[in-house]
Amino acid sequence: MTFLRLGCISFGGPVAHLAFFHREFVERRRWIDDSTFAACIALTQLLPGPASSQTGMLLGWLRAGWPGAVGAWIGFTLPSAVLMTMFALILPRANAGAGWLHGLLLAAVAIVAGALATLRSALAPDLARSLLAVAVLALVLALPYPLVTPLAIGGAAFAGMLLRGSVAPAQTTLDLHVSKRAGIIALAMLALSFAALALWASGGAPLAVLTNTLFRVGALVFGGGHVVLPLLQTQVAGAGIVGDRSVLEGYALAQAVPGPLFTIASYVGASAWGSTLGVRGAAVATIAIFAPSFFLLAGVAPFYRQLVANARFRAALAGANAGVVGLLAAAFVNPIFATSVRSPLDFAAAFAAFAAMQYAKVPAWVMVILAALFGYVVER
Repeated sequence: MTFLRLGCISFGGPVAHLAFFHREFVERRRWIDDSTFAACIALTQLLPGPASSQTGMLLGWLRAGWPGAVGAWIGFTLPSAVLMTMFALILPRANAGAGWLHGLLLAAVAIVAGALATLRSALAPDLARSLLAVAVLALVLALPYPLVTPLAIGGAAFAGMLLRGSVAPAQTTLDLHVSKRAGIIALAMLALSFAALALWASGGAPLAVLTNTLFRVGALVFGGGHVVLPLLQTQVAGAGIVGDRSVLEGYALAQAVPGPLFTIASYVGASAWGSTLGVRGAAVATIAIFAPSFFLLAGVAPFYRQLVANARFRAALAGANAGVVGLLAAAFVNPIFATSVRSPLDFAAAFAAFAAMQYAKVPAWVMVILAALFGYVVER
């Protein structure tokens, strides 16, 4: 029930979610201490997937084992997933050209610009990593194909390993009581799931294609919530599941609801192929995008201490994270900016929203509502 309550009130994105978790589980309930909480965050930074949701899974795991991890995920994710599914099923009945929908796209421009500024200073703070980000940006813009995105991040990780930048070792106080044998089995199950889902999707069945695509996105997204957008856009739009515009609308709406940004998958699943899969598509897509996190947490936990102590691994991770900045920049250029900004007034509105969030600290969910109202008024 605690995670369900947090899922109903946790506005503000991944960083805000971690603040909610700290206040609830470290300060108020005292389930864990500060060092263990920091170690949970450090572990999630090693992994692809939704960082704040994975931290919640770890907290549930530490409290009540695997049932606790699953319960924490369901509680924290359910409110957002239900709201995003409702949006996806209601919006097609609205006017597709409604101004408020265009306002949502302008909000997405401002939100991604803010996320890009934050991530650049955090993940590409020096010249070497900035150059890696620029290289990924150029590659993804020049070759806008679904396969290029994971290859670009892999190349950035390899380049980072060669550069061996200084990345401080993380906390190593976390003990999840998972044996190395169990960890290897979990990683093997992840690999088998990749192969089985790809084989299933090769038949072209819509539910199979949706499950395979969202599972792949959940397993390959480095950088947390905001970075799901570019990979989701290339993979989902590339597979013909939904168009670029629907992905951007879902991303903007995800800012206006509490809970994890990865529930954009609920919107995509419910909207897939003209909403033909409905609630079933939303449920399958939501489970698929989060499922790799359970395999990864169990698989990496036994090797956590060795990984964070390895300088080459930390350098590769730093390179991958720098590549994430370039990936998000490419998505910002196209399709986000190119699709959404159609006039000088649009540019001024998006810039004003960006400035309000960056300097006046207006919450993203408030800006989404204001942008929708702006689009509605201008259209009239």
